[in-house]
Amino acid sequence: MFWFDEAQLSFGGCHKLGSEPGSMIPAVEIRARDRAEAFTTKDGSTIRELLGPMTAPVRSQSLAEATLEPAQQTERHYHAESEELYYVLSGEGEMEIDGERAPVGPGDAILIPAGARHQITASSGSFLRFLCCCSPPYRHEDTYFESL
Repeated sequence: MFWFDEAQLSFGGCHKLGSEPGSMIPAVEIRARDRAEAFTTKDGSTIRELLGPMTAPVRSQSLAEATLEPAQQTERHYHAESEELYYVLSGEGEMEIDGERAPVGPGDAILIPAGARHQITASSGSFLRFLCCCSPPYRHEDTYFESL
């Protein structure tokens, strides 16, 4: 287990469990979704990084919530280093990975291996909301569009 002092855990929107001022505490992070700032990734999706290197003492992965508007799709891309997991929270759509297509909806978990070309599309009738877990953590510099 990693331990941090209170000064190292000064991330906005996070709560620390079991801490007393000046004490060494376990690195327990709870980050409120509504306090995570939304931004647009290189593939065109709007995400909120819930836990990642920029928001918490995370080393090996990142977790974000992504949202696509009805009929919106990400730009087809791949990540050379990161393996991704998507978990659909709400809405319906279609997932394409290396040319294979499948419908997706709430409760579906999707594995996207590193190097796999992929694109997700929201159906025309609903927003598509899903969690994205990347390992190693998501970086714009690991998102590629060429040679697709």
